[in-house]
Amino acid sequence: MSKETTTKAAASAAEPKKEAPKKEANATAAPTISMTAEEATSLIIAPYVTEKTFNQIEKENKLAFIVAEKASKKEIIEAIQILYEAEATEVNTTRTIRGKKAFVRFKAPEGARDLATKLGLV
Repeated sequence: MSKETTTKAAASAAEPKKEAPKKEANATAAPTISMTAEEATSLIIAPYVTEKTFNQIEKENKLAFIVAEKASKKEIIEAIQILYEAEATEVNTTRTIRGKKAFVRFKAPEGARDLATKLGLV
């Protein structure tokens, strides 16, 4: 090895390595709310209750809503959080003759039943 190579190796070893920025511990905790109440109201049109959806409230902790055609799943979760102050974990959507339906599963064990009672559905 030449003198020049040894000095370069020693200089590079002395330099501190740059670490990748660490992610915050709460990065996945709660989504930031960027939607207004008016926008949330335009996305969630009405709750949808039939015998089948009533069974979903009781057995699967899910509540059904008629939503705007343009609503995405993330927007629906955010709108539920703004309008009803309930935390949703999962949303399944389907398009029907009556419009777009969203089946929302709640984080709290009795979240769907509590919200249905609050809305006067049960």
